[in-house]
Amino acid sequence: MASRNDVAKSPITGTATAGAAAREDARIEISGLTKRFLTPAGEVFTALQDVSFTVEPGQFCAVVGPTGCGKSTTLGMVSGLDRPSEGSVKVGGREVDGITDGVSFMFQADALLPWKTVLGNVLMGPVFRGVPKQQAQASARDWLRRVGLAGFEDRYPHQLSGGMRKRVAMAAALINEPKILIMDEPFGALDVQTKAIMSTELLTLWEQIRPTVVFITHDLDEAVALADRVVVMTSSPGSVKAVFDIDLPRPRGSVQEIRFQPRFIELQHQIWDTLREEVERAYARTAGGKA
Repeated sequence: MASRNDVAKSPITGTATAGAAAREDARIEISGLTKRFLTPAGEVFTALQDVSFTVEPGQFCAVVGPTGCGKSTTLGMVSGLDRPSEGSVKVGGREVDGITDGVSFMFQADALLPWKTVLGNVLMGPVFRGVPKQQAQASARDWLRRVGLAGFEDRYPHQLSGGMRKRVAMAAALINEPKILIMDEPFGALDVQTKAIMSTELLTLWEQIRPTVVFITHDLDEAVALADRVVVMTSSPGSVKAVFDIDLPRPRGSVQEIRFQPRFIELQHQIWDTLREEVERAYARTAGGKA
């Protein structure tokens, strides 16, 4: 089993860091990141402790760990929605001290405005950035076509299935062609079959614009199938236990089919061997046992 901060080194085949896709302003450096909160009782709770890892420009990085280990808290500090207690987060070599430019965020919940149509939800980003409305509408229609929702522009979120709403959210996140895409368990609420379809679609769309991705998930298969690199976090307080480079070749094709490849199975077992102890420790703590 890998020990804390061990790195499982293997070459990344066909990573997104080559050529024009390697935008240095999209490099994420997390160094000695610690985050503390005050509990309602006035006690200090340490959510993250000395977290350090780097996501290279255009790289797809998945972060896995037990519930409550601070994965989402880390994302909040990359996006600038929160501040570290100690340590730093740098994007493109500059320390994050406010909302990070060029970042799109995709949450587990759809975060769509229910009173706006599908088209209206997707074109909001360009409109807020000052893109002329006619141009924004054309771009939104193009992205809805890319995610397979051409013809649904005038529907409202409540008229769509869960998978279709995720497609809308994905189009809304990608239409701005962000340099960094932050995804917090975006497919966690979907059934297994729909999740596999959405994961495959995400890979196809990511290949087109190659943003740097930080993807939070509890699904280890999802992490291995999607990512160039998987960061494993410890139970609370969260820190980096191991980092695994995923050498599955790109483009990867169907996520459902990747899972049967011998190398996929080998990598999944290696990462689970590292993660299992942390999951068991976190479960024991929440179940009232001794960690």
